Amino acid sequence: MHVSIALLLELGLILIVLSVLGTLARRVTLSPIPLYLLAGLALGEGGLLPVPAAGQFVQAGASIGIVLLLLALGLEFSTAEFTTSMRHHLPSAGVDLVNAVPGAVAGWLLGLDGVGVLALGGATFISSSGIIARLLSDLRRLGNRETPSVLAVLVLEDFAMAAYLPVLAVLASGGTWWQAMAGALVAVGAVLAAFAVSSQWGHHIGRLVEHPDNEQLMLRMLGLTMVVAALAEYVHASAAVGAFLVGLTLTGPTADRARAVIEPLRDLFAAVFFVAIGLSVAPAGLLPVLPAALVLAVVTGLTKVLTGRYAASRDGVGPRGRLRAGTALIARGEFSIVIVGLAGAQHPVLAPLVAAYVLLLAVAGPLITRFAGTRLTKRPSEQLHGT
Repeated sequence: MHVSIALLLELGLILIVLSVLGTLARRVTLSPIPLYLLAGLALGEGGLLPVPAAGQFVQAGASIGIVLLLLALGLEFSTAEFTTSMRHHLPSAGVDLVNAVPGAVAGWLLGLDGVGVLALGGATFISSSGIIARLLSDLRRLGNRETPSVLAVLVLEDFAMAAYLPVLAVLASGGTWWQAMAGALVAVGAVLAAFAVSSQWGHHIGRLVEHPDNEQLMLRMLGLTMVVAALAEYVHASAAVGAFLVGLTLTGPTADRARAVIEPLRDLFAAVFFVAIGLSVAPAGLLPVLPAALVLAVVTGLTKVLTGRYAASRDGVGPRGRLRAGTALIARGEFSIVIVGLAGAQHPVLAPLVAAYVLLLAVAGPLITRFAGTRLTKRPSEQLHGT
């Protein structure tokens, strides 16, 4: 077997850099996500230290990272309680659609055609499930009262993407509206069927995965998760939704052991995922579009805060908790990059604009969330449950 010296060297350097940045972030009680993103920007093409040999591994690792992040998040909840939360938050999904309006208006002002306007509206609508999942864990907010409302909004957004992405893909490739709608109906139907199967027969999945040996538990769980995530991607849904559903089906002692065995893998590949977002951005193309991206980031950051506040208010969460829910939704990431990949070739301004927009909110979102709705000193009960 031939071992690539360049690949090993570049991966080693990436991991060392991430270790230093992670240590620095935790010393100042911040999430390391913004620093990981900036590291990816510095290491990418046109950056300070390009890593061409490691690029393919980082991209593959990023796909695994988003799957593991959402699997771990799903393990924190049960199918029954989350299904109830989803139904309760359908009005929140309607409010969330407001986040697409600034992007669509910006696309119109920039002179983009219908597909370009649709693409930019989608990029400003969708939050980053991967960044937010890691952020909630880093800030120890998984047990907070506002967290179920945040997760309900994220999963409803992924449902919307199941309809949106096939439409955009067909129209961007020159297809007709009826072809686009047919693809959207198939994708949404598949996701709804997966949710129904998870709700009705999820306990059987727990029996298949459960094993007294940790190695067997990990292999079975990860194998099943990757297959389900691949099937979700095949029907133009999100691999993240598939992984989240698998996590929801595991409960009790099995879920507790599963969280323990995947935690090191999750942290490793999550870091790679954040670096990959930074690597996808070419620094040279950012400056000309930075003013437009900054305006768009401010406007849609505020509309996301309004979305989160409304969703949390439906769960009876207090003012600080509503603010935490709103700021948690600010970050944009992987889906916005996917949208650019579908429609960016026909619209030269779209790729740099969305890249700058994503980078701004992916870095600023975690920082804003860290300080929003918190006191300098908190009672123990508030640290556990939030208010």
